[in-house]
Parts: sequence; C-alpha cells; structure tokens
Amino acid sequence: MSRSIACIDYRNGKIFIAKRQMTGDMGGRWEFPGGKIEEGEDLQTAVVREMQEEFGVTVTVGSKITSGTFMHKDKPCTLDVIEVQFPHDGMAEPFILTEHTEYKWVDIDTIPDLNFVDSDLSIYNDVRKWCKTK
Repeated sequence: MSRSIACIDYRNGKIFIAKRQMTGDMGGRWEFPGGKIEEGEDLQTAVVREMQEEFGVTVTVGSKITSGTFMHKDKPCTLDVIEVQFPHDGMAEPFILTEHTEYKWVDIDTIPDLNFVDSDLSIYNDVRKWCKTK
C-alpha cells in the first residue's frame, strides 16, 4: 500500500492550503500540501523533503494528527496527517512554488466550500476537530 502525507500548519485561527497546478488527476484543486512517502523514508524525513521541494522552506515537524485511507487509481493509499510549522507565513516573504499555483490561509470551516482534493476531504473532519482544540 502506498503512503502519503498531508501537512497541516494552523495558526491564528487559519489553516494553510495550496492550489495544485493544472496537471494530473486533481489539477487545479486545493489541498493540504504534502505528497508521497518515498521508499525507506520515515514521516519526518518525508515531511521536511516535501515542504522543501514544494515551498522552498524547512518546516518544523510536529505530531501526527490522524491518518486515513483512500483509493488512488483503484489502489488503497494510507494518508498520514502531520502538524507542521512553516518558518513564516509566506506573505511578506513569498514561498517558492514548484507544485502549486497559489496558497492562502483560510478558516477551517470554509474547506468544504472549496474545490478540495478527495483524499484530503476524507480526513477533513479529523483535521477540523484537531484545529478546534488549538
């Protein structure tokens, strides 16, 4: 079974989301940033690598929030959801985007109103509950 990560930075009542490039199955849709865990990688290494590749920053890795499963091209995939903290909010000093066209900080309750990727919607309720405890 393949494994993926979703990275959650939640601060000041807002959660970080990014819009995927137009290519691929879920192109042009919003997501919690992350990606596939490569062979031999642990969660922390995968998180740091993905955020460096996708946003050009080194994040602080926190605890695991939840995990879930989803189907991708008829194959089961595990999705581990990890708390991260970006070194800054990307506003005064923009992130360097390689996999996304834009990003923003939103209220967690607005996620269902956005064109969000299916895999992240599958763990949305757990993420929302976690955010409400912060």
